[in-house]
Amino acid sequence: MAMAADCSSSCVQLYLSSNPEDSVVERKALREAVFPRFREHCRHALGLDFRVIDPFESPDLSEWPDDNSRKQIIKECRESSVGPFLLALVGHRYGRVGLPSQVEVSEYQLLLQESQRAGVSTLELEKVYTRDENAIPASYCLQSQTTHGPDSCKTVFQTAVNLCVLNGKMAPEKAQVYCRSALDVDLRYALEDSAYKDISGRCLIYINKVLISDKEKSPHQPKSEDTVMSPLLTPEALLSALCDHFLLGLVLPRNLQVYLTTTECPHAYTPGRRKCYAEALCHQMNSDLLKMTEHLNMSSSCSKFRCSDSFAREQLEQEELCNVMSQFYEINRPEEDNIRKYVQNEQWRPLLITGGPCTGKTVFLAHCSRQIESWLPESDPVVISYFCSASVNPSPKQLLSSLCNQIAKSYYRHFSPHPHKKHNFGNEGDSEQNSCRKDDNLDPPKTDSSLKEHLLNDRLYSKAGMTIAEVKQQLLSLMSSLPSPKHALVILITGLDQMNYNYGRQVIESLPSPLPPSVKLLLTASSKQKHMVQAAELHYPQSEVGKEFSSLQFRPPNRKESVKMLASLLSGFGRRITSGQLALVNQALATCCLPLYVRLLHKLTSLWRSDSDLSESSLPDGVHAAVFTLLDHLEVKHGSVLVAHAVCYITLSRTGLTEGEITDLLSNDDKVLANYTKHSPGYLPKMRVPQVHIETLLLDLKPFLIRRTVAGSVALFWMSRHFGLVITKRYLHSPTARTEFHSEMADYYSGRWSCGCAKPINQDNNTIHIDRQPSSQPFFFNSTSKEIGCANLKKILELPYHLKESNRLEELCKLVLTVDFQQAMIGSGLLTDLVAMLGTDEEGFGKEHSLLGNILKSSACFLNGFPLEIASVMELMLLPYKDILPDLEGYTNAIQQERKKRGVGVILHPAPSKMHELKSVKSQVEGRILRDAAVTECGTTVVILDDGSVWVCKSNRNEPVKLTLSNGELDFVSLHSCGNFILLSSHSNKHFLWDVTQTDVLLKIKDANKAPKAVENVFASLEGLCIQWKGEHFVSVYEISNDTMNHFYCQTLVTCIACSSEMLFCGHSEGTVSIFDIKTSNLLQTCSNSKLETVVSIVVCRKKQQIGCLDRTGNTTLWDISTEQPCIVKETFLNANSNYILNTDYASEMHALVACQSKQITLWDTCEWEVSDQFLSPKENTFKQALLSQDCHFLLALFDTASSVFVWKLDTGDCVLSLETPQAPQTLLKSTSEIVCVNRDGGFALWDSEMIYIAGIACKMGCGVKEVAVEENGDGLFTSDGSDTVWKWTVETGQPCAYLLHCDPVDKMRLSPNTSHLVTLSSDDIYIWQTGSGQNIMRISGSKASRILITPNGKFGLSLSEHGPSRVWKLVSGATICTIHLYLADAQISAESTFLIGLNHGELLAANLWSGSIHKRFSCNEISEKVVAFQTLTNHPNFAIVLLTSGSLYTWNVAEETVCKHFEIPPNCQPKDFQMSSNGSYALLSTLHETLTVLDLAKFQLRSFKTKGDVVMACLDSSGCYVICCLRAKNNCECFLHRRPILSVIRLEDGNTMGSLYLPKCPSSLAVGKARSVTVGFEDGAVGMYSFDEEQPRSRGEKSHVRKCPLEQAPSTWMPLTTANIVWS
Repeated sequence: MAMAADCSSSCVQLYLSSNPEDSVVERKALREAVFPRFREHCRHALGLDFRVIDPFESPDLSEWPDDNSRKQIIKECRESSVGPFLLALVGHRYGRVGLPSQVEVSEYQLLLQESQRAGVSTLELEKVYTRDENAIPASYCLQSQTTHGPDSCKTVFQTAVNLCVLNGKMAPEKAQVYCRSALDVDLRYALEDSAYKDISGRCLIYINKVLISDKEKSPHQPKSEDTVMSPLLTPEALLSALCDHFLLGLVLPRNLQVYLTTTECPHAYTPGRRKCYAEALCHQMNSDLLKMTEHLNMSSSCSKFRCSDSFAREQLEQEELCNVMSQFYEINRPEEDNIRKYVQNEQWRPLLITGGPCTGKTVFLAHCSRQIESWLPESDPVVISYFCSASVNPSPKQLLSSLCNQIAKSYYRHFSPHPHKKHNFGNEGDSEQNSCRKDDNLDPPKTDSSLKEHLLNDRLYSKAGMTIAEVKQQLLSLMSSLPSPKHALVILITGLDQMNYNYGRQVIESLPSPLPPSVKLLLTASSKQKHMVQAAELHYPQSEVGKEFSSLQFRPPNRKESVKMLASLLSGFGRRITSGQLALVNQALATCCLPLYVRLLHKLTSLWRSDSDLSESSLPDGVHAAVFTLLDHLEVKHGSVLVAHAVCYITLSRTGLTEGEITDLLSNDDKVLANYTKHSPGYLPKMRVPQVHIETLLLDLKPFLIRRTVAGSVALFWMSRHFGLVITKRYLHSPTARTEFHSEMADYYSGRWSCGCAKPINQDNNTIHIDRQPSSQPFFFNSTSKEIGCANLKKILELPYHLKESNRLEELCKLVLTVDFQQAMIGSGLLTDLVAMLGTDEEGFGKEHSLLGNILKSSACFLNGFPLEIASVMELMLLPYKDILPDLEGYTNAIQQERKKRGVGVILHPAPSKMHELKSVKSQVEGRILRDAAVTECGTTVVILDDGSVWVCKSNRNEPVKLTLSNGELDFVSLHSCGNFILLSSHSNKHFLWDVTQTDVLLKIKDANKAPKAVENVFASLEGLCIQWKGEHFVSVYEISNDTMNHFYCQTLVTCIACSSEMLFCGHSEGTVSIFDIKTSNLLQTCSNSKLETVVSIVVCRKKQQIGCLDRTGNTTLWDISTEQPCIVKETFLNANSNYILNTDYASEMHALVACQSKQITLWDTCEWEVSDQFLSPKENTFKQALLSQDCHFLLALFDTASSVFVWKLDTGDCVLSLETPQAPQTLLKSTSEIVCVNRDGGFALWDSEMIYIAGIACKMGCGVKEVAVEENGDGLFTSDGSDTVWKWTVETGQPCAYLLHCDPVDKMRLSPNTSHLVTLSSDDIYIWQTGSGQNIMRISGSKASRILITPNGKFGLSLSEHGPSRVWKLVSGATICTIHLYLADAQISAESTFLIGLNHGELLAANLWSGSIHKRFSCNEISEKVVAFQTLTNHPNFAIVLLTSGSLYTWNVAEETVCKHFEIPPNCQPKDFQMSSNGSYALLSTLHETLTVLDLAKFQLRSFKTKGDVVMACLDSSGCYVICCLRAKNNCECFLHRRPILSVIRLEDGNTMGSLYLPKCPSSLAVGKARSVTVGFEDGAVGMYSFDEEQPRSRGEKSHVRKCPLEQAPSTWMPLTTANIVWS
């Protein structure tokens, strides 16, 4: 297998060497106890595969591999294994010696000669060996491919060898080669000639010497009198030479790890002793394997191929593949000179290399890419090779994006403005590196230096949601700005013609034409794909470059070169062919000289012997026939089922298969395993296909497989796609067969049968369950810690593919909604692919998936830096709407469980602050302007651009598709929607009708009686489509069923139309309306009101037999048409400005009509035909368009200069939402369940109407929440925003349940400890409310209070006044207890409700709450120092903590008036936000930027804790164990998520963050409850409640904003007393 020299391995591959007869028990124990456990360790902890190759695993001796096969396997293990590669079990028996598979002629004849001289018959030996002149050198070869011939032959052969030694004809060293057991041969091959670095520390050898006191002659050893034997060639001597001399002699020189065990047995080596040794061996080996691999980690195993940057990963994979393919270059081709000349000369066009299939174009171009640097010795070129067939996601956008990324990274080393700064291409960096900064926009700067720096930013080319037009522009900028004569750019792209869906043509059309200077582009395509050549010729015409398009025909090599190549391949394999056989080869090569055919001939002719019976039909004709012949041979040798299924799995894999995966898949395959179970002795609960069978099969496939790194694993692929074509034709021709294989692979990568889960299999009409022991398939490796591990790339790339191909779409739908899957995709840099999966149009994928995809796309900047924070993203943008997204119930539950792991839970979601689109679609054509747009009832959006192109985006797709016609392109100018029909009109007034729910077939509308006209409007009727023509005096009704057109003629110009089931209404100027019978086309009535101007809208009220007319200035007339002569029922004339109606929108079910004018929007109630509301535009802006929401609860409008859609709540008139759009909005549309805003460039955003409703009815106060008071049980809370209304919220419903009205704005509020009373301060008045009844029991005026307090026992209130006396009064009656004449600042009430303690001019005083007099005064030795902060202690009622300006910290016993000094704070730690826990354990001194300064009062230590951002506000929880902070994260990113504040809970004991979450908006207030809950008030008036707990955060159902009618959930209003019932003078 070809393999790049720098390719890392992703597997620990052990070759198990042993004497098969002397290690049965040990090997079985290892297979059961050690290998499975260590395999899972490698899988999870290291992200590596692990496999053990035991050549003697099969009980059938005929299936044991020969010496050559074992040597190849050992070599493969030594070269490919990461870490250990050899495991040897050496027992007390040397092992049998088999017949050599090949003996040179001279030595064979010597053996025969010496045997015959000694009178030994060699007849049997001569029967099993035949002479083969095809071997190099000529040799005698065993007729059978097994080394285990008859015992008599072995005896004769060993006798001959011993005779040669005894007679001096053969040196003992040479003779030992023929007398060695398989164990000896394997160990010497693995260790003898290997370099130190290849085996040092990579081998485990266990020697078990058995000493038997009463030793008997072993029955397995021949008696001395039966056989002539040299003492140097006895089994005992050979075993001693192996163990005592060879192995022990290499311990130091080769750093071997050898264990020597001596077992003494009195009589025999009993099964019991063997079992004990096996158990000890398992324990020791498990420990040794762990130690030998402990230095391995994710970074040492294919680390560069497992980076989180998918483009960097692809670049490395492409470069490695180029190295691999260049190794297949065998024949020097004359076309190489043409390539060299093209590269060395300035070119303005690409070079297209064409040739037939299998001519070697890819190998040739890979070879040329290695030569380019030597062809340009004076330049430092950037060479980029791209193999389209190697891409996991082959699409034009992926290819072009990858080229952009590779060009930027390759030129970085030449033009980087910061050469000393390491550029992070592969791994996750900090948030600053991964953020989308202001300079990441797609508009390049103007200056050359800044342009280059801008272009070198590789983040530009990995943005989610980029269109192919944007990528094309980026590629043009890169290719035009970066290459130079000193640093030329050479791009080689192979296999464009092999891409699906005509993608190759799109790629060519996206390349710059002509090519910029110093850019060379080489492409390959099959000469049979004429469209590729035509596309290139059209894209690079002669007129542009002055020369015709350049191409190079690549032809296969001639027969002579092919014969030379075949001879070279055979020689390397130690084979040749006779002259007679060469004639057959020449005959075959006369018809086909393709390089791949030559390689297949090499495989087939290497099986020939000089005496093989051959004919002209022995060699197949052509590549495909040769592959068929090869498969026939392999099926005979290895079994048809094993071969067929193995090659099918390799063919159907998306990212190739490792050897371990092939074994797992075949073991899981019932048809394959059945061949093993039927030969097994009894029922085996665990069974796998022997790994050695897979290895020997792969050895035969080795010349046709390449090994390269994809998805972080070194996997096997076919060297040519034609193997896949033949295998598909032979084995996978039926869809059922393909589906079964894909389903098996889906089961494997899902981990369905792993971790001890036995799979049923039918055997002899009985169902048995067998554990096949496949590898587990976690989403992450090494993910035991909270930090994200290495993603299982194979699983996330293979599993969705096979689920889709096996039509298991329901499982695929569930998979993409798995949080672990999404985290793995994002962490691997595959967010764009994840978005594409969620936006697929497969069955089962709906608007919920589209919404998820759009959320992820808009959050790409944030998630690329923090893949584990997907729960935070969904928490902010999705969970508030979870009740209207039932299909996402399981996903939202998983998000909640994932979030709870962070230690913070959500009890009450705040009102949504960001209304996310269901999908946001960019324009696919750059530089175009919208001409027209429409949306159907089923949600299909259609836009026309100013180039006349039509783009269609159906509801189940995320990208628009260009509408193409079979009769060529038309220049479309307008479109209109009606139901699910779209009427398209071209510039030449050709009209086409399209039912978007059916096939993409357009029905051309023809009218034999009328010349084509332009369409103004379309309405649906029972008879068909009513069409209003622009500037015409007639209206037409088109009957779809019979393709006919009827006309209705009017006397004046038709300005609007409407229809009912029986009538057609046409509006005209001067308030006139014509009424027709829609069936007979007769004019029935005419309504005219000269007071009106031109009619722009007609509303039909069928029940009342009335019509309402709206003229262009906004005036209305209601007509009664039930009589023969219509009469006016009602006229309404508005005193409006003279501006005309811009648009109207009518909701018949709700009887609501909206008329939009530039300065106002008028809402009409069409039941009474009265104005129900009006909305005036701001002075600096004008309205552009207005629509009603589907449920008529909201009004949506566009302004001329604003870039958002504004939403008003109709029942309140408040603007409740602003729907952001990426571009300037042009028009608003609505379908049955969505609102669509189409931008000026043809892109559009789509919102779900139910989500708009949820966000619109979510309750928020009018201003930012200034104060929050939480009830003791946490079931309710009160909020104040500085207005005259306090809101009471019910946490259970998440809605306000009452509004507490006041006569003036509320300044302060305080909730009593038992939550029975709420005291509010409004102006000078104090309001006392009973929270149970909602009654304002007292209103006290004249308080002059600036602050209010309530005693801890809940019986008394205190009003603190700076400019008057402070009063203590009974909370229930308002009766004054006492008056305190001295103002105490920062006052606090002692825990026993005895004293009011506060500051007065720096002195700390305590006033008696019964008398009002100052009873206590804090005093200490530091008389001159003032008190700067203090805190009473709830758990210690008589004590307070006092802090002086000097930093001295005291405890003050207020009752006893004693003080005690404890600590002195350094001068630089003065308190700025002093808080203290209730138990006095911790004090929060200050919050400065990112630092919390905390005083540990138990240990009297000062601590500083760093936070993840600047501390905005902080408070201690009631237990005093935690501090809750609102942080402002620091980063340079402008995206929504990076600017979110963070709610963080920090444990004071050690400063660790116990949990955190992102807040949806900026907080304005913070309150901590007793049950470890925190309530946050926000600047927009919303409120949220969160819980925190180290073990499990408390959850109370996580209330979101459930859809209910506003009237059903209307809060009650608590009215205040109109006048004060208590007045203080």
